[in-house]
Amino acid sequence: MAALVLGAITQASDRTPWLAAILADRLGRATTIVALVLALAANYAIGVVAGLTVAAFLTPEAKLLLLALALVLAGLGTGWRVARPETLARWRLPGPVTAFLGLFIMAFGDRMQFVVAALAARTDLPWAAAVGATLGAALVGAAAATMGERAWLALPLRGVRIGAGIVLTLAGVVMGLSAVRLI
Repeated sequence: MAALVLGAITQASDRTPWLAAILADRLGRATTIVALVLALAANYAIGVVAGLTVAAFLTPEAKLLLLALALVLAGLGTGWRVARPETLARWRLPGPVTAFLGLFIMAFGDRMQFVVAALAARTDLPWAAAVGATLGAALVGAAAATMGERAWLALPLRGVRIGAGIVLTLAGVVMGLSAVRLI
């Protein structure tokens, strides 16, 4: 559940749903939504593998501190203005391939992938982190794809970014203080 909520919060303030809205306008909603889900699942699976790789070297407190760091960095990164993503109009690949690769590249290495790695390192069900994050992020991306770019940009995205940044940063700070036993 934590991964689902975090996936939705981080994606609501990210460029990936914006790109999904752009691609849906050009390539169709169904194609874009399927490509989005596959791209997010692949990225978050990579995050789980990374989390499992480092988990063996960390104490429980260090795992909590890693998650706290991931949340603080995600929160601080969320507050920045988001630039319009490349529309991929020059790509000469079939529509579904363009949508999958464009969305995969957009999500690769983003803040949620780092959060998924930290969640996976800390839990007994690491793949639940990928599933939850994929569902949460896909819900936001599918909403953006369904709305289209114009309607997506009409939303109060600046307020969403600021709110998400505050929530993620505060959660990370509290977890960090707990990890070092200050609270």
